[in-house]
Amino acid sequence: MVTDRLVLRRPTKNDAAAVFAYASDPEVTRYLAFPTHQSIAAAETFLAACADWWESGREFCWLITLKDSGDVIGSIGCRFGGHGPDIGYVLAKGHWGRGYMTEAAQAMVAWVKSRPNVHRIWAFCDLENTASTRVMEKLGMTREGVLRKWFPSPNLSPVPRDCFVYAWVRPDPARG
Repeated sequence: MVTDRLVLRRPTKNDAAAVFAYASDPEVTRYLAFPTHQSIAAAETFLAACADWWESGREFCWLITLKDSGDVIGSIGCRFGGHGPDIGYVLAKGHWGRGYMTEAAQAMVAWVKSRPNVHRIWAFCDLENTASTRVMEKLGMTREGVLRKWFPSPNLSPVPRDCFVYAWVRPDPARG
């Protein structure tokens, strides 16, 4: 996928150093589902999993790269299953506040919406993760509520934390 400033591309095993660069930053991984990477081996494991998920069709992960330089600045993905795909994303700290994540997410969400039988796209984030709530709101997702003790963020606490849940729901044509 290509946007004005970005290229979202399928990761390869050669991307381990670039993934490790952002995934080893405790500020970047603070609210994420995976522990902060302590070695490049963690990035290699992630990239191998991405390839398996992609082949199975249950999860798609793209690396976010700058169009001009090709530099990897984060990743974004969606998991299919259940009542609708959920999305997640991460961006290197040096690129925060520039609209890159919204731009990447808009492209990915457009792709997800084009898939057959997608009626709902959802995501959650820690109550304290205001940057992520802003991205979801810019995507046109609606805050549906708070999931109490929903997610044990490994970089914050082993105890599940409260999370906001956001969703986009395809309008029902029968309702006008």
